[in-house]
Amino acid sequence: MAKKTQRRLPRRKEEFTYHGYKIEDLQQMGMSELLPIMPARSRRKINRGFTPGHEKVLREIREGKERVRTHARDMVILPEMIGKTIEVHNGKDFVPVELQPEAVFHYLGEFALTRRRVSHGSAGIGATRSSKYVPLK
Repeated sequence: MAKKTQRRLPRRKEEFTYHGYKIEDLQQMGMSELLPIMPARSRRKINRGFTPGHEKVLREIREGKERVRTHARDMVILPEMIGKTIEVHNGKDFVPVELQPEAVFHYLGEFALTRRRVSHGSAGIGATRSSKYVPLK
């Protein structure tokens, strides 16, 4: 009887840090302290201001809602969002995304893929021009 193997994420050898700051330190910082250490694209997006959709997502997370669903795929993941599960729309349905510390300053849309992996079947009769010479048996 074959053993059922479970696929696990690799264990972290050490605690996650971002530019030398632990995730707890990042969560305690205010936005003015976070801006200098975040990437330029995220910094620019936050400096330009949040859209009403982004503000709604942040408000729901801060209120501690159990289930936060959003279409805002371009929302920057802030340190206060780490540890939460957010359902992000991928164009067809909502994909639950558990936010890990490594996701800080990435976008929600990066973790809810919009295209599926294609698994092609084997070629059948009539699939190619050369298959018309194959006997049918």
